[in-house]
Amino acid sequence: MSFGIYLAGFLILIGGLIYGAVILHVAAHWIAVGAIILVGLAILKGVQATRGRDPSR
Repeated sequence: MSFGIYLAGFLILIGGLIYGAVILHVAAHWIAVGAIILVGLAILKGVQATRGRDPSR
């Protein structure tokens, strides 16, 4: 559940950044590239922050 909350927060952040880029008249293809990179980063960071620790360690 905590991964879902983390991902939802990151998606809200990405949405705000996309909105700001649209207001600044950034080209649509650069907005798409930035959004794809940020979604990938969100998944990587979300898994890293919420994964369970290995019990054998």
